[in-house]
Amino acid sequence: MSEKTANGMTKEEKDLQRVAIKAAYKAIDEKFGYDVVILDVSEVSIMAEYFMIATANSPSQLKAITDAVDTELHKLGITLRHSEGVQSARWILLDFGGIVVHLFCKEDREYYRLERIWGDAKEIKPEDL
Repeated sequence: MSEKTANGMTKEEKDLQRVAIKAAYKAIDEKFGYDVVILDVSEVSIMAEYFMIATANSPSQLKAITDAVDTELHKLGITLRHSEGVQSARWILLDFGGIVVHLFCKEDREYYRLERIWGDAKEIKPEDL
C-alpha cells in the first residue's frame, strides 16, 4: 500500500493527475485552444488540486475541446464528475475531481480573469509536467 502525501494522495494518484493534465493540455492544443494556464491550487483550495484555463474562438470550438478533454481523460480512467455551461458554450467548467478545466470564449475569459482570482496558486508551465 502506498503512503499518502501531505495532501492525502498517494504518489500513484499524484502521478496519474500529472498524466491527466498532460493529456488535457494536448487535447486542448490539438483543438487549437490557446492561452492555456495550469494552476496548482492544492495549497489554496479544497476544491481541486489543479485548475486548467483555456480560451477558444467560438462556441463550436469550445464544445470540440470539451469533448476532446473528456475523451482523453476517460481513456485514463478519469471520469467527468460534473460539467457546467456546455449549453451556453461561453464558459464551460469540467470537474474531474482533482482537476477542474475552465474553457472560455475570449470575452468571458477577459471578464472573469480567473488567473487573477487564483493569484496565490502556483502556475505550472506545460513543459514542466
